Amino acid sequence: MAETAPRAELMRSLGRLVRGLSALFWGLPLSLVISLYVGTNEWARPIHMLAPVLLLGLLFYGVNLLSDFQRQERVWRESLDRARVLALVNVGFAPFVYWYNRFPGEPLYRVAVLLLMLTGILFLFNLNHVLQRLAAMLPDETLRTETRVFGNLNISVLTAIIVLGAMFYLARQFEHLPLYIRNLLFIMEVLRLWLFVFLVLLPIATTMTLIWKIKEVIFSSVFWAQE
Repeated sequence: MAETAPRAELMRSLGRLVRGLSALFWGLPLSLVISLYVGTNEWARPIHMLAPVLLLGLLFYGVNLLSDFQRQERVWRESLDRARVLALVNVGFAPFVYWYNRFPGEPLYRVAVLLLMLTGILFLFNLNHVLQRLAAMLPDETLRTETRVFGNLNISVLTAIIVLGAMFYLARQFEHLPLYIRNLLFIMEVLRLWLFVFLVLLPIATTMTLIWKIKEVIFSSVFWAQE
């Protein structure tokens, strides 16, 4: 009985871990696609405001499910807490996607959407740290290496996006710039939303791949342990 209880607790936490990874796997692309649709489609209705809230809430739910696994690991818990806070902030900003679509000239809605884009990048940034910490606790050296390499690649790309965004914002504050730079800034201003989507596609796709690989390793470990 003493051995059965810890094993049952471990299986329960692994089950929640797998469900959390599944929620993150599906929530990442769907939240991006649906938020883009609600934010740009002229036929979006007030009821559509709930779609980004629900899908970003799915990411928050997924991170919460991960928290039952290895609660005693301090570094793992700290990375999860950071991702959870950012996921909750994203849920709070989600309704502004619809209102920005309705009133794009309103400064409050514009700032809220920009902050959502920033916190979304930071969430993806921290999620890769979470996956690296999780892979370090699993019995697969190949997975640990892949998660470390591709996780660091995602973190570098996301850091570059933040730096480029900051440079773009600073450049707009200067009035006396060469004509070609002003033209470039104008084009970037018009296409900023689509540029953002294009730049984050690679880290999102790579993060989804890492999540899928981690799920496979967990399933393999569980089935091997039961044989």
